[in-house]
Amino acid sequence: MRPLETLPPTETLEIENGLSLAPRVKLNLTIHPSLPSISKPIDEWQLKRALIDFLKTSLSVSVTVPEEDLQIRRLKDLKKRKRDEPVAHGALFIRDLGFLNSRKKGEESEKEEEDVKELEKKFLDWRRYVAENMDGIELNLEGVKYNLSVEIPASDDFDRMRKDWEELYAFGNRGYSKGGRQEPDTIVLRGVPSRWFAEPRVSSKPSMLVTHTIFSAFGKIRNLNVAEDDDFSKGTDEDDLDIVSGLHCKIVVQFEKYRDFYNALKVLCGRSLQKQGSRLSADYEVKWDKDGFFRNSRSQNQERSSRMQEPAAVRYKTEAPRREPHISQFTTNDTRRKRFKE
Repeated sequence: MRPLETLPPTETLEIENGLSLAPRVKLNLTIHPSLPSISKPIDEWQLKRALIDFLKTSLSVSVTVPEEDLQIRRLKDLKKRKRDEPVAHGALFIRDLGFLNSRKKGEESEKEEEDVKELEKKFLDWRRYVAENMDGIELNLEGVKYNLSVEIPASDDFDRMRKDWEELYAFGNRGYSKGGRQEPDTIVLRGVPSRWFAEPRVSSKPSMLVTHTIFSAFGKIRNLNVAEDDDFSKGTDEDDLDIVSGLHCKIVVQFEKYRDFYNALKVLCGRSLQKQGSRLSADYEVKWDKDGFFRNSRSQNQERSSRMQEPAAVRYKTEAPRREPHISQFTTNDTRRKRFKE
C-alpha cells in the first residue's frame, strides 16, 4: 500500500480483503417550507429532480449525480411537526471527482508531496463552493416553496476534528497527563457492513482477527474492539423500525503511534468503503475518540472483577491462593516472551 501522506483526496485506496476506500463529497441536506404553516407532504421525486438539475446547470462544472446518491427522508406525520422543524432531511453524495485532478494520466511530477497538498486544497475549496452555492436556495415544487440548508458533516471535516482535539488537549485536559504531550490515538468507525469484516463461510458476525488484519495496513494497533451496531441505522424515520439487526458494526481502533492515527483518520474522512464484487457503497461515519473508550473499558472491567472477587476473598480467606491462567492481549507482536533468562 502506498504511503498515506502521498495519497490525493481524489484517489481510491486499496486495502485488505478486497476492500477499498473510494473518495466522495457528502453534504447533509435539510428542507424547510418557506411558510411554516404548510402541511402538504413534500414530493421526494420532484425534490430529487430539482436538486439534480441544479447540480447540472448552476455550478462552474456540471455535476451528474445518480438518483440513488441523493437520499431524502421526509417527515412522516406532518401533524406532529413543530413550526420550526424541517419537513425533510437527507444527504447528497458526489462520487465522480476525476475533474479535480490537476495532472493528466502518465504525467510525472518530481514534487509529489506539493502536488498532493495543492490537490487537497483544490478539493476542499470546491467542496466548500458547492455547499455555499446550494445552501439557502429556494425550491418550487408544485407551487409550494421550500428553503434548502446544506452543511458539510463533521465526520467528513478532518480539519475541524483536528482543531477539536488540539483545543481539548491544549486547554481542556490539563493535569491529566503524567508527562509529555497529550495526543489522540483512537478512531471510531460506524456504519460499515458486518459481513465485510467477518470470516468467510464461518460467520456473518464481524471478526476481531479479520478487522485487525484490515486496519493493520494503517499502522501498528494497540487495542481493537469490534461489535454489532444496531443503533446506527435507527433515526427519526419510521421505516428504520424494520431494519434487520446485525447489518452494521462499530469498530474502535487504537494505534500505537499518533502519526498512524493521524494518517488513518485523514484517509477515512471523505471516503466510502467498497467491496470487490459488490455494488454497495458503505457511507460510514468516522470520528476520533474523545471519551477514552479503552480507558473506560479497562476501568469497568477492573471494577466488575473486584466486585466478583470480593465475596470469594471473604469466603475463602484461609484457602491458598490459586494460580490463575494468564491471558495476553491481542497485539501485533506474535513473538513469545522468553520464560527463562539466558
